[in-house]
Order: sequence, then structure tokens, then C-alpha cells
Amino acid sequence: MLPLKDKDKPIVQKLLAAGCCARCILRFCCVSVQAAYRQPQQDTLQDLQAFVSSTDNSKSQDLAAESTEENNKSHNAAASEPPEDPPSKRAKLEPSGPGAPAEEHAAAAAAAAVTLTEEEEDGVCVVCLGILQELCSTTRAVKIAERVKAEKYEFDTLVLSVSLPAQLCVREHSCWLHVKKELREKSMAVDKDDVIQVKEAFKWVMQGRVAKELSGVAVVTRSSFEVGVEFTHPETDSDCHFLATTCGDCFKPTKNKQSVFTRMAVVKALEKISDAKFLQHYPCPPARPSSSCSPQDVQCLHVSVFVAGRYNKFCRSLPQTPWVIDGERRMESSVEELIAAPVLSAFRADGFNFSSSGREDVDVRTLGNGRPFAMELLNPHRSRFSRVEMKQLQEAINKSSDKIRVRDLQIVTRDAMSRMKEGEEEKTKSYTALVWTLKPIQSQDIAFIDDIKDLTLDQKTPLRVLHRRALAVRQRVVHSMNVRFLDSHHFYLGLKTQAGTYIKEFVHGDFGRTKPNMSELLKTDTDILELDVESVDVDWPPSIPE
Repeated sequence: MLPLKDKDKPIVQKLLAAGCCARCILRFCCVSVQAAYRQPQQDTLQDLQAFVSSTDNSKSQDLAAESTEENNKSHNAAASEPPEDPPSKRAKLEPSGPGAPAEEHAAAAAAAAVTLTEEEEDGVCVVCLGILQELCSTTRAVKIAERVKAEKYEFDTLVLSVSLPAQLCVREHSCWLHVKKELREKSMAVDKDDVIQVKEAFKWVMQGRVAKELSGVAVVTRSSFEVGVEFTHPETDSDCHFLATTCGDCFKPTKNKQSVFTRMAVVKALEKISDAKFLQHYPCPPARPSSSCSPQDVQCLHVSVFVAGRYNKFCRSLPQTPWVIDGERRMESSVEELIAAPVLSAFRADGFNFSSSGREDVDVRTLGNGRPFAMELLNPHRSRFSRVEMKQLQEAINKSSDKIRVRDLQIVTRDAMSRMKEGEEEKTKSYTALVWTLKPIQSQDIAFIDDIKDLTLDQKTPLRVLHRRALAVRQRVVHSMNVRFLDSHHFYLGLKTQAGTYIKEFVHGDFGRTKPNMSELLKTDTDILELDVESVDVDWPPSIPE
């Protein structure tokens, strides 16, 4: 039995006559019992017709009782006065009049119900355009499940998302105006927002069916795995076109959208347009559509998985990321690619975004505990890895190349990613540089450098990065230095600096753009021959014992 009340009967009658499907009628009657939407639509339609017919029958019985009472009075009166004309002839000529027998009223109601059934069976719903008819059948659920299975994702639950054509909002608004007067006359405090949304009704019908086809996988409201169902309709633009002329400021062309009539824009226009102006341009109730919606390909999407670790780079001809200049690739590989290839394969992801705590130049090695890095894996088909499996993946990366090495490889949360960048410039980094001097030196000539602490540098944006960084003067601090004499023209310089310090420019001066610099301190031209990153002092990601 449908959870409807007597006050819903005129609404049901109006919507049946307008060409609404059974489930849309339940929506407009604000029925929120999910089970009511899950029963076969033909059964629901028959229940609705029986619900309406019961109204007509009860009215007919009341009218028949009144007619019988009047006939008895007339019969009693006939005993004393001769009638002017036999009343029975008038009744036969007007069987549908106030005095018609109840049986004849019931027959008329049944005939009307049969007519409505034929219309419902043959026509597409004027509001949902078939979404809540055949497009949410078991057959459709089977096709959705088949697509999900074919993609071979790893998941425990899924969320079903639905994308509908924008004109459903227009048609729903038209039907709402159609029943609005009836609601007002019945003093029913129903707001348009109380009407159950097509998306919700679709999910109520389909979630259980899809779950069944996927062997009982739970279809929930929040999940890391999303199955997107999209529907389109050829009459979207023609149904919405009048809104562009009446509310033109709501529709702005965009490069990425095929049509200006997006759902958000249409909703905005409907909120702005008056009822009177809407009714001037659009039929109420909506006209019968020529076709139902068309289902598009089912889209599966898993939320990103984040992998973090630390890498060492042992090669002086390996960039951190692919090195492309003027469309031409300069190096055959990169740190990013050497790490990403095995990870992408293992997680079966569609793509990735790579980030790290700073970056080194192509000719700079990264030693010590390595540089923290993180990867966002886009749409991974596999998302669960044990510690042992992550260890095996780390070993696979390390065996694939002798130019890099990875450690502490692990899955992290999105929130944890931010810790890598937090206070990056407040962190410290340690370096070892091989320095050349123009003037011959002795070990005592450079010994004073060991005593320099917290040296503040003014670094104008280096010439070599000016093409990609804004011109500015940045202050950086060299916290400490130590030297190791090599020969009369070479020494090793160890530095502990604030993150973001340009080490090469500090050594050679960059034509005076970094002050002070090593050339000024030693009073001779100096240059840097080799540079190694010894440590990046970011306490993330957590260390994993070997």
C-alpha cells in the first residue's frame, strides 16, 4: 500500500493526466519511503489508479445514497400528488448527472484509469524523461555492474553518482507550478524543496540492484570509489532556450562546456524568473517529450592514493623532472620517471603528480637520508598494499636503476602531504661543495670560514632561474660552514643553510647579485665545480626500519 493520504488525491489525478510516471508522482507527493520507489513501476501505477478510483467510488456511493433518499421522498410525495413527469426518464438521459447510480460512476472512473494506463505505458514521463522508468531497471543495473567489473578496481564499497540533463529542472518547475494552485487550495504547507529529487529516487531504486549484481558490495553515500552514471537528452537546449532570453546573465559560455545550459546555470535562472514570465514561455504541464534520455558510458573513479618516501640521486646528469626545452627533450630520464614507472604499474593508476621538499639541479647529487618526495596517484585501480608489498615495490624501484635509490616508501593521507611543505623555508639543508679559487691558497687562508655563523645573504633572483622566477631580493641565512683544504686551488666547503638558499650563487657571486659571497670573503674569484646535498632536514615521512 502506498503511503499516500486523501489530500494527495487531487495531486495524483493532475499528474497522471499530465503524463507523469508513477515514481515522479510519488516524488511530488513528497513520499520519502524508499521501498515505495523500488517496487515495479507498473505496480505503483496500478496502486495510484486504484487510489484515485477509490475517491471516485466513494463520491459515487455518497451521491447514490443522496439520490436514493431523494427518490424515496419523491415516491412518498407521489402517493398524495400525481407527478408532472416521470423522473426515471431524466435519469436515463443523463446517467452521469448528480443522480446517476454509483455503479455507473465507478465504471466511468475505471474507464478513465484504463486510458491513463495506456498513456503511461506508451509515453515517456514528462518530468524525468524516462530516468525513473526503464532507465532504472534491472537491465540497466546489470550493464552498470558489468562495466565496473570490466575495469577491475579494488574496492569494498562504492558511491553511485548521477548526472542528469539540465532541462529536468525546467520540466520539474513546470509540473510544480501545475500542482501549486491545488496545494494552495488545500492549504498544504509544501515547499518545492520538499519534492524528492530525481537523483535521490534514482539511487533509491538502483543502489540495491547494482549492489546485488556486484555480489553484495555496499552502495553507500560516501566511498573512495565512485561509479558515475550520466544521462543526456537531445532536447536539452530547446527546452532551456527561453531562459537564455529571459535570464541571459545566468548563462555565460565557457571553453570546457559543450552547452551554456549547465545544471547550475538553469537552477540559477529558475530561481530568478517569475512564475508569470515562466508560464508565458513554457507549457504547464510540460509537453510530451519525443524521446527518453540516453545513458552515456559509465565512468569509474577511485580517489587519489598518496605515496611518500625519500630518494637519493647519485648521477650528475639526471634532472628531478623531465627536462624539455623548446619542445625538445634534453635528458633520457628523470628522478620522477624512474620512481613513477614501477609505482604506477603496481597501483594501476591513470596518472600521477610528483612533488618534493625542494629540488636539486641536474648536476647535483642528493646523498645522506635523501630528499622527501610524495606522489598523488590518480584513479588507482588498486589501492591497498601491505607493508611487505610496499617494501617489495621499493626494492623494485631500486633494482630498476643505479642512478637513484628510494627509502621509507609508504602510503600516506592527503592531509599528511601538507607536512612536507609546511615551513619549508624555515627548515635547514646541508651541502658539500667543491670550490675552485683563482688565487693560490693555503689551508690557513680559508680556516677563518669555520668561525662564520648565521651569515645573512641578500640574494637577487639568479640569472639562471630568472626566466621562471620573479625578480626579487631574498634574504637567506648560512647557519654554519666548514672547510677541508684539498690543494692550492681547491677546497671542500660544507654548509648548513636555510632552505631556499642558492648555494652556487653564494660561491661565485652571480656577478654581484648575491652579497656577501665567497669571492668577497676570500678576495679572489671563486667558482663551484661540484655540489652535493647531504641532508634535507624535514622530519617526514616517518622513517621505516630497514
